[in-house]
Amino acid sequence: MTTDLQHDPVTSSSVPRCRVAVVGGGANAEHDVSLASAAAVRAALAPTHDVVELTVARDGSWSSGGRALTFAQAVGLVATCDVLLPAVHGLHGEDGTLAALADLADVACVGSGVRAGAVGMDKWLTKLVAAAVGVAVADGRVVRGVAEACADPRLPAVVKPVSSGSSHGVRHVETAAELADAVAAALELDDRVLVEEVVAGREIDVAVLRRADGTTLVSPALEIGHAGAVFDTATKYDGSARFVVPAALDPADADALAHAALTVVDALGCDGVARVDFFLTVRGPVLNEVNTMPGMTAHSQVPVMFAAAGLTYGELVGELVAQACTRHAARTS
Repeated sequence: MTTDLQHDPVTSSSVPRCRVAVVGGGANAEHDVSLASAAAVRAALAPTHDVVELTVARDGSWSSGGRALTFAQAVGLVATCDVLLPAVHGLHGEDGTLAALADLADVACVGSGVRAGAVGMDKWLTKLVAAAVGVAVADGRVVRGVAEACADPRLPAVVKPVSSGSSHGVRHVETAAELADAVAAALELDDRVLVEEVVAGREIDVAVLRRADGTTLVSPALEIGHAGAVFDTATKYDGSARFVVPAALDPADADALAHAALTVVDALGCDGVARVDFFLTVRGPVLNEVNTMPGMTAHSQVPVMFAAAGLTYGELVGELVAQACTRHAARTS
């Protein structure tokens, strides 16, 4: 495998016209964001592929083009396709669930497989893996209840559900009372909560793309500017955040971020595209989290980063489908 770290303009791989099932929605807190990603992906693929729309409702029920489907019918429809593209962020999608469905249906699947999706969705496990391969992480612990968290406060802290995306349930806390409230709120989204030290640093994202030709492309870094103490759900989607790409970095920091992103993605075994979020501190990059199915509208962070590398949104989505087909063909040949 070769890696392009130069960020020169790149050309996209091509794949013959095929039938692609794009799944959006999802039975989780990221339902609306996933619908937006799926709609954008479908529009990008429509000129070059036969696209099948599938939607998972908030209650877990399935539909296609507004027609209700049983789960068996939905699986049958997936099985008629060449590729499954799971544009479902969060639980029951990004966590490897839909990748498992594709595996059982013997259909190529865009993005990370079951193992990488499941581990990448779990912030605690991701950080254990990162630390094991030498990437710095924030000091933290997992709690299962408010009393456990408050017995050893370690303030100030950042509280977040272990397996949730779009910054749902993420809070910065300064007092024991705030800690109790934040943990209680996070427990409504997950049965485990991560309580971490506050890391002072610039918030920098790097994306890693596996390409159909066997190479890996690391995006230019993106810096997130925002007014709040943490980049929470409200800030993420209310338009107040400011994205700067490429981020103004000295060469040593840029190389350190790219190396750390590749190291984590390789250790997790990610495929397709993954976004790796860091705090850039005076001591170097500190991993925040990994997104194995990041937001995929044309204005989302990952497409914006690759646009800065010369890859258009349509080319990026085409690369994802092409890489999934190539990977599936190699596995089944």
